[in-house]
Amino acid sequence: MEKNNALLQRSLASVWHPCTQMKQHETYPLIPIKSGDGVWLVDADGKRYLDALSSWWVNLFGHNNPRIKEAIKQQLDTLEHVMLAGFTHEPVVALSEKLAQLTGLGHAFYASDGASATEIALKMSFHYWRNVVGKPQKSKFISLQNSYHGETLGALGVTDVAIFKDTYAPLLMQSAQMPSPDFRLAETGESAEAYALRCAEALELYVSAHCHGLAAFIIEPLVQCAAGMGMYHPSYLRRAREICTKYEVHLIADEIAVGFGRTGTMFACEQAQIKADFVCLSKGITGGYLPLSVAMTTNQVYQEFYDDSTARGFLHSHSYTGNPLACSAALATLGIFEDDKVVEMNKEKSTQICAKMAALADIPHTNLRHQGMIFAFDVITKNTKFSRDCYSAALKEGLLLRPIGNTVYFMPPYSITDDEVDFMINATLKALKSTV
Repeated sequence: MEKNNALLQRSLASVWHPCTQMKQHETYPLIPIKSGDGVWLVDADGKRYLDALSSWWVNLFGHNNPRIKEAIKQQLDTLEHVMLAGFTHEPVVALSEKLAQLTGLGHAFYASDGASATEIALKMSFHYWRNVVGKPQKSKFISLQNSYHGETLGALGVTDVAIFKDTYAPLLMQSAQMPSPDFRLAETGESAEAYALRCAEALELYVSAHCHGLAAFIIEPLVQCAAGMGMYHPSYLRRAREICTKYEVHLIADEIAVGFGRTGTMFACEQAQIKADFVCLSKGITGGYLPLSVAMTTNQVYQEFYDDSTARGFLHSHSYTGNPLACSAALATLGIFEDDKVVEMNKEKSTQICAKMAALADIPHTNLRHQGMIFAFDVITKNTKFSRDCYSAALKEGLLLRPIGNTVYFMPPYSITDDEVDFMINATLKALKSTV
């Protein structure tokens, strides 16, 4: 434990860790990670942990993936970075072309993280309504109850998770939240689709009354991840698209967490057969290798900024926009999807994982559910510290879990094997038995 302890103490003395009350690390120690391989993380003393969360949902093909590494190495030999204002380069052009083919949208605007992609989409929508001739200058936004879209100020303005938002409320723009179609909120005996359509009726009532000032509706398609993996029927997305079109309100699809095969299709919106006006992408886009995010939009929106007037231009920038190394990692990631038929393979893997989760039957739980390669259930427990206790107990079993409240979930790398799934389920079972 000596190497672990040395690195742990240095980290506590110098690093402010994200989404963390640092004092809690007096009793819940940090885990110093030295290396990774496949679904496994290895600490400084050699202990292995199965990464059941894809390290906050980004490492789609596991750690130390040779194909993504090789793409980055090749790019290092030619161009590591160049500003994208006034310049361009092959990786960003090729990636933009590929993403346009996959999403059916036009131009791509790049940043480094998901919250920034949200900010870009919100600003673009707002600015569009200022630029377009003969339309009201709309400036308001709506999102779903329990929504999460990031933690910068604009993104927090459309987020509805109190622990992230309440402290900063005086700094935030005001937005309205629509009833969540999360099927766990349905009435007894009501189907997921019926409840989703009932929520869509409430959405239309609001939009019809406020459309004159409403710029956009931002939504996490199919799964509200930070809400405890709240899942809903795709009929809601179809109706939301119809409503937004009818009342001339932009639809922003936040596919940051659910895109790139996670919900069973390349992008979640495909399951409703809709196209949003904006799509936000990040997390898995580089396979977990480098920070990158994208806000994509339609050619119609793009054309409203295309003018000789500087004021009509989208004057938003990030220093590392479209970084060549990150774009190369993203191209390699998309290449794996294409070459290995990942989405099709994941359908079989998802079915197998669901079958293996039957081993959890003895643990008191409700709402066992999955959407593609996202698996979740809500534990019935009186333990008020369940999430932290379960996290710690799982680490002792060599498993990285991070429950959201009483919701235990798996979002493993797509490269996980049958034996590794067995380990994940068995370690979870042991952790739950000691903490429920």
